[in-house]
Amino acid sequence: MNWDILGHEWAVNLLREHVKRDQLRHAYLFTGPRGIGRRTLAIRFAQAINCQEPDSLGEPCLQCQTCKQLGKLQHPDLSVVQAEVEGENLKVDAIREVQYSLALHPYVSRYRIALFLRFEEATMQAMNALLKTLEEPNSRVIILITAESVEELLPTIVSRCQLIRLRPVAMEKIQESLRNNTNLSDEESLLLAYISNGRPGIALNLSQQPDILQQRKEWLDDLFRLMSASLVERFDFAETFLILNPKKILDRSKFRNLLQVWLPYWRDVLIKNMKADIPVTNIDRENEIEKVSSHLEILSIYQMINNIERALDLLSKNVNGRLIAEIIMMDLPHINI
Repeated sequence: MNWDILGHEWAVNLLREHVKRDQLRHAYLFTGPRGIGRRTLAIRFAQAINCQEPDSLGEPCLQCQTCKQLGKLQHPDLSVVQAEVEGENLKVDAIREVQYSLALHPYVSRYRIALFLRFEEATMQAMNALLKTLEEPNSRVIILITAESVEELLPTIVSRCQLIRLRPVAMEKIQESLRNNTNLSDEESLLLAYISNGRPGIALNLSQQPDILQQRKEWLDDLFRLMSASLVERFDFAETFLILNPKKILDRSKFRNLLQVWLPYWRDVLIKNMKADIPVTNIDRENEIEKVSSHLEILSIYQMINNIERALDLLSKNVNGRLIAEIIMMDLPHINI
């Protein structure tokens, strides 16, 4: 049994043994890129801990009331803390609000579970507030934290948690799972496996929402067109496509999603430019990427990757989003293909 999770067998085995041997730590930190399965694994672990009718110790049934409620994040002994909007900051007030409940005994289950999602978005004040809870743990509380990497958290928080670093799942496994559990063709399953870049959550989400795939295609078409466009056309794109309200405020969430589609494209351009023996992510646009790479120097490709990564970082902070968008448009390499 793998808790109905694709991949991460070693992590499931480790957590299962903690439950079976009654050796639960008071805090666990799940790290890895978006869509890798941090949240899913944390929820399955919570179910394994509190399942009413486990198939065996450490094996949640996923059918009892507790498992179902935890799966929906609606259990009375579960507290979920996250930024209201993905990419925005998690404030200290949200931590303080949950601290009172963590001092109480569980209502109906063996343990009270506190789930802190995307904790890299927490402010320094919020992290320090959680640190106080970690330093004085309630014996009937298990704290589960998800974050992209340990580098974005206070070292003192990381040192007080059992660290679970999740790595990309083999693309063959993702393709096989999609082929067996969806109506996708072999070609479509292969494309989603590559686009997901080893992240099962991304692949599953794409398989269930074809409109996201269509949006990806349109955004990559826009990128290719903008590379040969004038600066006026690029600014017009930023104005009409990304700024969609009367107050002319940048749609930060949409801009972030756009950049997350563009970033793997530029990494693919770099792979082609270096003639590296590594498969590209956007296999459906490989010929186009080959042409783009042949018109650029490696330093300009590196610069574009760095610019997008920096833009994503700045968008997570309270930096002028419109200015970020204009800089990206100006720095986009100009080529005619």
